[in-house]
Amino acid sequence: MNARDYLEILHIAERLKDTPRHCTTAKGRTESVAEHSWRVSLMALLLRPEFPDADMDKVVQMCIIHDLGECFTGDIPTFLKTDADRKTEDSLLRQWVQTMPPETAAKLSALYAEMEAQVTTEAKIYKALDKLEALIQHNESPLDTWSENEFELNKTYGFEAAAFSEWLTELRKEILADTLEKIGENPPVKGISP
Repeated sequence: MNARDYLEILHIAERLKDTPRHCTTAKGRTESVAEHSWRVSLMALLLRPEFPDADMDKVVQMCIIHDLGECFTGDIPTFLKTDADRKTEDSLLRQWVQTMPPETAAKLSALYAEMEAQVTTEAKIYKALDKLEALIQHNESPLDTWSENEFELNKTYGFEAAAFSEWLTELRKEILADTLEKIGENPPVKGISP
């Protein structure tokens, strides 16, 4: 890849630094898509010992690129995103990827196809982490920034994506415990009477 092609890709990707997400940080600042992608990638990196048979370098790559389509469409919260929104985002992303040098376009296209198919362990790990990071961020954000539907969504979202892994299911349960504590619905601790 020549230096100009490289810079052009980075200039488009830079848009994610200014693309706001639905959620806020712990201090109440609207987070960017780039910040979300960074932490999902960090989550994957830190999980390497938990998934010794998975290609965690590939998972990190998936996490880094998973929201690049939002350079063109912005972030639409999962509970508002329609099939038409997904189709538009996928189409614009595909068009952009095809303008990249052939080797890069082929590599990214293969990763996106694997992510979409949700067959490999790596794709499943990426998908679960994407969902779980959003829940963790909600638990860290001020409660007054939550939309009304998120009180229930934070209790149920992500369990299905994590179900393939005992470790990720346990993580999802811990995130739920944090949610319940945050919203004041924490059940009594086992063995202790209320």
